[in-house]
Amino acid sequence: MQIYLDTANLDEIRTAASWGVLSGVTTNPSLMAKEKGADFKATIQEIASLVDGPISAETTSLDADGMVREGREFAAWHPNVVVKIPSTTEGLKAVSRLARENIRCNVTLCFNAVQALMAARAGAYIISPFVGRIDDVGVDGMTLIREIVQIYRTHNIPTLVLAASIRHPRHIVEAALAGADIATCPFKVLEQSMRHPLTDIGIERFLADWKAWQQGR
Repeated sequence: MQIYLDTANLDEIRTAASWGVLSGVTTNPSLMAKEKGADFKATIQEIASLVDGPISAETTSLDADGMVREGREFAAWHPNVVVKIPSTTEGLKAVSRLARENIRCNVTLCFNAVQALMAARAGAYIISPFVGRIDDVGVDGMTLIREIVQIYRTHNIPTLVLAASIRHPRHIVEAALAGADIATCPFKVLEQSMRHPLTDIGIERFLADWKAWQQGR
């Protein structure tokens, strides 16, 4: 399973990229809005210079014509740009048109398996079910990941399943076990994933033993 970073913060992306684990980055209007004064195009292009993988840039139009217009513009910014389109009927129209132009689309805000199937049939490159937000309304988000994965594999559908709205490290494990192709995570979740008190204790003990051995030589 590939790991993407879900952010528009260049410092976070630069740091995570230095770990050698990133395969791509996802952004959305809310994440961009957090970066005060940042230019959308310049940010996407800078991200593409830091991470050699798919970079999702989201449209804000509600109609298919607007989505297609934005999608063509975004795709021209860099070959790694993937256009994010919402799971709506207008979105399906836009995905179908963009796919015919060989512009890859990430269909976002997916909350049920039918949306995922329709998006795939329209030509989506990636489908993004929102695990955490589904959990928030009392439903198991990972059940949706498993359903989509099973449907796609049963029918030989090549669309990639991206587990989005990841809230904690356990979500990453569960997404991998459910068969997701990608998990996109906030920076803080990636940091938490590499922290464990027993690791810290182990390092302290190793260093203490090494120091005692050196002093006793």
